[in-house]
Amino acid sequence: MKFIELFAGIGGFRLGLEKAGHECVWANEFTPRAASIYEHNFKHKPDGRDIRRIHVDDVPSADLLVGGFPCATFSVAGRRTGFGTEDTRGTLFFEICRILSGKRIPYLFLENVKGLLNHDGGRTFGVIVASLDELGYDVQWECLNSKNFGVPQNRERVFIVGNLRGHPRPKVFPVGRSYAEDSVQHRGEQDQEPRVRSEGGLTIGTLCHRLYKGDTNNFYLAGQIRGQAEQLENTTAGGGSTTESDESVRAVLTPAKEKKRQRGRRMKEHNEPAFTLTAQDRHGLMVGSRLRRFTPLECERLQSLPDNWTRWYADGSEVPDTQRYERCGRAVTVNVIYEIAKRLPA
Repeated sequence: MKFIELFAGIGGFRLGLEKAGHECVWANEFTPRAASIYEHNFKHKPDGRDIRRIHVDDVPSADLLVGGFPCATFSVAGRRTGFGTEDTRGTLFFEICRILSGKRIPYLFLENVKGLLNHDGGRTFGVIVASLDELGYDVQWECLNSKNFGVPQNRERVFIVGNLRGHPRPKVFPVGRSYAEDSVQHRGEQDQEPRVRSEGGLTIGTLCHRLYKGDTNNFYLAGQIRGQAEQLENTTAGGGSTTESDESVRAVLTPAKEKKRQRGRRMKEHNEPAFTLTAQDRHGLMVGSRLRRFTPLECERLQSLPDNWTRWYADGSEVPDTQRYERCGRAVTVNVIYEIAKRLPA
């Protein structure tokens, strides 16, 4: 199918959809830095206008509309203002409705945080479903976790697929929890050793040892937080099984901020999937008693993005690491998009 991509970010939707054989005919991304990374990788400059200022006649016809509309107003990590007038990011969903109404696009494929389902006692999601129903769309949805699709990241997101009545309803959900071997993301030249798989895909240990095995200089963070490693290890119960280097490997949330928690936890057990990548947090790793941050490359791999996907702007300048972390935190997991995209009409 030919698709248009709204709130395109750095192109995670497009990567998964094109891998499944679909074709992008137009994209919109209002944030200049994200749009520049998108342009560098796809050699296609997205429309940079505010979606609220784009007339439907400026949008090309397509078979499918896709997008991860802004989620901060629904996320438990945000203020959860939903469709309130104080924070208008939530109202951008209605821009999707405006384009669907004007173009009568047969299919839609949307993504948002799990918190969308229970926000305001479920009323927010009810408004979304009712709005699409009024436009003539039947919808189906499922909450999927990236850890079941070949990456060691606990990332729960709700995915919505809709079809305009009169068009065939695709059988999309439920998406099986097993991850197809043929959809494992190919890695760079430095990553040619066999992949060790767990129930959900790569373990956090094999992902990270591959980059830094034997290079202790890369383990330590800035001096003011080095002493946290021993403290963290002493407050974490159990070590579980060991890795190939006979050391426990644990994901740590924002090593530089001792009080930071995600769902009440600061550290995972040995080889548990990493915490959900976000735009605000800076995740880390403790191997034995050594502590360090995830690298931007590792964050890309946690989102099944191609290596160095976030490294360059369109003008050839290098993206600062702070921006690379943020872009990975805002991205979709490509493997999940691909698994859904395979189930859409050709």
